[in-house]
Amino acid sequence: MADIHIADFHRDSAAILVALFRNFPRKVQLFVDDIAGSAEPDEFGLPSPRHQACFATMVWLAEAGYISYLSPIRQEALDQATLSHMAFTLLSSPSRIPNLEHPGKTHIATIRAALKSGSSDHVQSAVLHLFEQSQRLR
Repeated sequence: MADIHIADFHRDSAAILVALFRNFPRKVQLFVDDIAGSAEPDEFGLPSPRHQACFATMVWLAEAGYISYLSPIRQEALDQATLSHMAFTLLSSPSRIPNLEHPGKTHIATIRAALKSGSSDHVQSAVLHLFEQSQRLR
């Protein structure tokens, strides 16, 4: 089994992409609490490690070219977040993950189904396949 922080990264990545696809092409405020759930800051007012990891996933997706945003809102959200052209094109295209029952489903449908299943392995497979497929669009 993968390290828990990697499983969280895959789940957060999937949820972020689904949220932005649902709102595409509108730019939205993307809140960590909407992706990872709310968590109280520690006694010093710092966000929880889980909260920080989700925010870092948002920033990583932007740095890797999957999303864009205007500015961060503290470590709580990204302002004016949207999918990049590459991410929208890829999410809208047919997914060809081996051993899936529904060939021809789009990547976004595959990711939604993986999230709905609750299986970390399914989410990981769907997200990693998407990331691998993005390499051919670069």
